[in-house]
Amino acid sequence: MVRKISIDPITRLEGHGKIEIFLDDKGNVKQAYFQVPELRGFEVFSLGRAAEEMPRITPKICGVCPTAHHMAATKTLDNLYKVEPTETAKKIRELMYNAFMFEDHTLHFFFLGGPDFVVGPDAPAGERNILGVIDKVGLDIGKQVIGIRKKMRDIITTIGGRVIHPVCGLPGGVSKKITEEERLEMLQVGKDGVEFAQFALKIFDDIVLSNDEYVKLITGHIYQHNTYYMGMVDKDNRINFYDGDIRVVDPDGKEFAKFKPEDYRDHIAEHVEPWSYMKFPFLKKIGWKGFVDGKNSGVFRVAPIARLNVSDGMATPLAQKQYERMFKVLGKPTHHTLAYHWARLVEVLYAAERIVELASDKSITSDDIMNIPTNTPVEGVGIVEAPRGTLIHHYNTDKRGVLTQTNLIVATVNNAAAICMSVSKAAENLIKNGKVTDGILNMVEMAFRAYDPCLACATHSLPGQMPLIVTIRDNKGAPIEVLRRDR
Repeated sequence: MVRKISIDPITRLEGHGKIEIFLDDKGNVKQAYFQVPELRGFEVFSLGRAAEEMPRITPKICGVCPTAHHMAATKTLDNLYKVEPTETAKKIRELMYNAFMFEDHTLHFFFLGGPDFVVGPDAPAGERNILGVIDKVGLDIGKQVIGIRKKMRDIITTIGGRVIHPVCGLPGGVSKKITEEERLEMLQVGKDGVEFAQFALKIFDDIVLSNDEYVKLITGHIYQHNTYYMGMVDKDNRINFYDGDIRVVDPDGKEFAKFKPEDYRDHIAEHVEPWSYMKFPFLKKIGWKGFVDGKNSGVFRVAPIARLNVSDGMATPLAQKQYERMFKVLGKPTHHTLAYHWARLVEVLYAAERIVELASDKSITSDDIMNIPTNTPVEGVGIVEAPRGTLIHHYNTDKRGVLTQTNLIVATVNNAAAICMSVSKAAENLIKNGKVTDGILNMVEMAFRAYDPCLACATHSLPGQMPLIVTIRDNKGAPIEVLRRDR
């Protein structure tokens, strides 16, 4: 008789998801599903609105990565109105964006993903959180984590107008300049960030890389998939979060494709499944072959480990050294899912170094912060690298600039197929002969947590197909009645 195990809700992520695991008569995994049961529908209710509203609308998708949506929407407006931002505006945008990447990556490592290593995957559930991390590494380190994130968020507030839902992006520029006093403050924050990033990497060395069991877990077969990888690179094929071309490498690390943001439809298509509101993007030239990896599968991955895999290096010196060290240990490309955590810290260091570079440039205080758009809008595409991967916004409008069609391929969605594969593989390898413990289930969750998924903005549905299932339970949690509207 098949037995079902539900992890509902899954924990330490943004959004709502669950894992359904089905066991066979011997207690081994027959099938495991990573399901996303929530729907936001931003692509639909943005229709009929002015395109200029999108940098203010789309950040409301999520309180964790609003800056990514704000910047992607702003860049889409640049492309829609065919207006090139001023050099100063580009620098201001990129400075704010790197501050966001720094604080968001730091949040994930110390608050969401890190507890699995710092505290331990088998630790009691009540300790696998930031309080457990602080208890392990000390209160002073906890204060440093909170303090540096606040400083980075202050940069976002200064430039963006507010930290949660920025409002500074305009087609062709930004809404206000940076003063000399603000520049110097941001420069110091960047320097503090470089110091903190190196400190965080040392913590990773001392707690994770010095632990043989953790290293075996990271480099073992349980959390490994040989996939394609996609990410944004500059003209020298180095990582850039804000602007560049999109590069794809195959499982051997060879370049498979390189294209401009507006050409993404020639390379990416989306598959749907009836059991999830997430779509599953795949490489169009290979096709959808199911939830399998390898060269013959169109499944690809994005986010930190993918960005490092597709790049030929980092654009800053300290991050480059860490990049070289990581691949010396893991090999390049690396297919180890848990290595996302290591790559994330390398990107934290790059973001801090880039802030120092941009804030050291006095021209960033120039008054030349906007080019006025004059072209009639038709279609625009904008792409940035969100913490969770390549984020694509695509708008079509009428001649008044009113939206007639929108498509958002959100960063997490690009990892959707790989996340499902990772959860299924972890469950199959960890659950044997019906033995299921809290620690084992947490290790299954670790398979998705490494990707830092944001499910709130990664959900889609065809119009008119939004089922509702309500389960009424008694005070002991037992189901009494199920109300359905799904047929």
